[in-house]
Amino acid sequence: MRIDYKLNDKFDLWLFLSMLGLLAFGLVAIYSATVHHPTAYGKFNQQVIAAGVSFIAFFIIYFLPTGYFKDVPFYVYGLAILMLLAVLVIGHRVSGAKSWINFGGFGFQPSEFAKIATIFMLSSFLSRGNTQIDSPKDIVRFLAIGMFPVVLILVEPDLGSSFVFFAIMLVLLYWKGISLFGLFVVLSPPFVAIAALFGVYYFIAALVVVIGLIVYFKPDIISGVTIFAINIASGFFVDYVFKALSEHQQTRIKSFIDPGADPLGAGYNSIQAKVAVGSGGLFGKGFLHGNQTQLQFIPEQWTDFIFCVIGEEFGFIGSLIILTLFTILFFRILKIATSTKDEFLSLVIAGIFTVYFVHFVINLGMTVGLMPVIGIPLPFVSYGGSSLLINMSMLGIVANVYRTKKLYT
Repeated sequence: MRIDYKLNDKFDLWLFLSMLGLLAFGLVAIYSATVHHPTAYGKFNQQVIAAGVSFIAFFIIYFLPTGYFKDVPFYVYGLAILMLLAVLVIGHRVSGAKSWINFGGFGFQPSEFAKIATIFMLSSFLSRGNTQIDSPKDIVRFLAIGMFPVVLILVEPDLGSSFVFFAIMLVLLYWKGISLFGLFVVLSPPFVAIAALFGVYYFIAALVVVIGLIVYFKPDIISGVTIFAINIASGFFVDYVFKALSEHQQTRIKSFIDPGADPLGAGYNSIQAKVAVGSGGLFGKGFLHGNQTQLQFIPEQWTDFIFCVIGEEFGFIGSLIILTLFTILFFRILKIATSTKDEFLSLVIAGIFTVYFVHFVINLGMTVGLMPVIGIPLPFVSYGGSSLLINMSMLGIVANVYRTKKLYT
């Protein structure tokens, strides 16, 4: 009992075991989705190798001195920016986006590394003693740090990853304790931008709402005019960004509104995904016996649509297990984030939680047709070496803070 107590005191077993369960389910699903595929048979072996490398990264980070994390934000953020610039020059194009850098036979997606690098940099900025989170000037600085990698990622273009960065910025501001006015300053531009996508009348209506809220909050004239100008700019900018996206990404967004409008094109994956999940029933069709999976109705379903495999072959029970494992993982991360009194570490863990949670919500939303298909993998479950490496590294940071919790709580 003493050994177990000491182990649990330094190592969060529930955190680790929930991750192991997700990884195991992912490997089983990847094997089922690729074993009979004519061109993807080796994906399972590649994922096993990636899992081994990721475990090494997890334990290396776990044993690092926790204070080391406070020394690296500027360097990892700078490295991430350099990698995002490099991928625009020497990157390999996959699914319409120039977002991969190849090293020999392996590929790495810089946007994955940029997520944790941006979390570190934003957390470092917010935890500075002189940062006033309700100051428009500091909010603009904060948004500049967060938006720089987003702009580079949109140039690739990779719309899915950019959504994660927006969520990171929003959650970190909330975690810091931003006021309602500060939250309005941050949320109003994306609100107006989304409205502009639906047409000019929605755009005008959104601007009227913004004007009403500016009058309600009564900022000084310069701040009010600046906020309104930013919102107008966001409405025009979103049209430019939409047109800059690749044709298949534009079609994905359009098909989200009505998948049935193009059932053999952009809406195909969404329709087939719902069929696969719905056909699994309570206990599923059995391992390697899913019709949609084994007949490859969904292209590359070992990546973004891996949950279809689990839903079809393991049914509602298998899907429920996945949801339970994610719930345990989320609760453990949140508990560590809230119990950590060091502001920087608490913000970092809150940012890591955001990455996992947003990926989880969007991926499952894509699978059941509640979200547009924007290329977001399911953490620890979907195929992808760079994604798994970054996810395990982030979990290593969380486990590291738990290990030294007596020093930072």
